[in-house]
Amino acid sequence: MDKLWLAPQGLHIEPAEPSDAAALAKIHAGSFYRGWSSEEFSNFIADKATPTYVACDAKRRIAGFAVIRTVLDEAELLTIAVDKKWRNKRLGRALLDAVFADLLMSPVTTMFLEVDEQNTPAIRLYEHHGFKAVSKRKGYYPRPDGSAATALVMTRDLG
Repeated sequence: MDKLWLAPQGLHIEPAEPSDAAALAKIHAGSFYRGWSSEEFSNFIADKATPTYVACDAKRRIAGFAVIRTVLDEAELLTIAVDKKWRNKRLGRALLDAVFADLLMSPVTTMFLEVDEQNTPAIRLYEHHGFKAVSKRKGYYPRPDGSAATALVMTRDLG
């Protein structure tokens, strides 16, 4: 294994493997209204343009993950999620730190993401990592009640 980062609680972060797809889908479904399928995660893991990182223990029990997409000098955080029982233990911070450390070895100079403007914990996490809100996308995220949430578009310079 060529990439490994330490994480809190005795966990570590490493690139996802194809066998991780079902676990990622389960964590994602527990974190978002519209969860992504195992097949979608399998596709991300197989694609070099969508690096996928998992926070796991020595027995490869996954506590959280992050998926990014890279295109030329830009990266987008497609999703990040931490299993409910592992939240508030700084795993989200550790995952983003690993992503940024990995991107240092790439041509990426800017990263962006979208986040529900009402997701205060996520916004705090992103602001802690230097992201700034640059615009909004109204009606971006579907909600269970049929309404749609506004997304904040946030960006960070990595150069």
